[in-house]
Amino acid sequence: MVVRAPAKLNLCLYLGKARDDGLHELRSLFCPLALSDRITVTTSDEDRDEVICEGVEGPNLAEAALASLRERGWKSPPLRIEIDKRIPVAAGLGGGSADAAAVLRLAEGEVDGLPDLARELGSDVPSQLEPGFTLVGGAGERLEGLGAPAPFGVVLIPFEPGLSAGEVYAEADRLGLGRDGDELGEIEGRLRDAAQRGASPLEYTDLLVNDLEEAAVSLRPQIADALEVLREVGAEAAFVTGSGPTAVGLYPDIVAADRAFGELGPEWADAIVTASVQRP
Repeated sequence: MVVRAPAKLNLCLYLGKARDDGLHELRSLFCPLALSDRITVTTSDEDRDEVICEGVEGPNLAEAALASLRERGWKSPPLRIEIDKRIPVAAGLGGGSADAAAVLRLAEGEVDGLPDLARELGSDVPSQLEPGFTLVGGAGERLEGLGAPAPFGVVLIPFEPGLSAGEVYAEADRLGLGRDGDELGEIEGRLRDAAQRGASPLEYTDLLVNDLEEAAVSLRPQIADALEVLREVGAEAAFVTGSGPTAVGLYPDIVAADRAFGELGPEWADAIVTASVQRP
């Protein structure tokens, strides 16, 4: 079996203050991308599960997801899961969460409480159980599915090494970033009104704001250069996705995105051209 785990693009991320549990309230729009990890699942020749992800050292969320399914009594034969990583690691694109959710989907209908299990694995995992255009609230646990937006093209400029979400949120706290609850509630209404119409995000670029961008740029100043070059090659919106460090440029379609990629200098050779998808 071959399954795909799509990258998740944060079209915006509005940050609240830290809660008593240490997590931050947020409001975001998640959109799946054509960029995805390719996961091959076969019966293992060994008498145990194997999760193989070349280029990513140590345990990963997909391995944790499979172990959690076993703890819940999942009775499939031992599996060999091979992950072909195409989503940059620690890039703010939810690649690890997408892989974990893809593994959980293998047990759909056989293990109860997959959404609860997804929440235990990480705040981005629940939204990836059924990837789609989603309005996200709480600390990532509150999900509201929306009609898919009109298609658009994307240029991604990732950086290595990536940034951990923890260090970016810590930097945001150090910088005193975060909005109050009333403001987040007002923003949530504006996002819902704009996104429910099925419009392209290019029609509401004023709402494509990432409050973590300042923290990410503080930790990795060259992100600002990437955002500027994306604007120079015609991006109608340019921002950091998630906790970064990936810089994103939005274009009317993948043809325009590919044209912009061709105008980037050689120092941006690692850029990725992709597009939104209606439903992975």
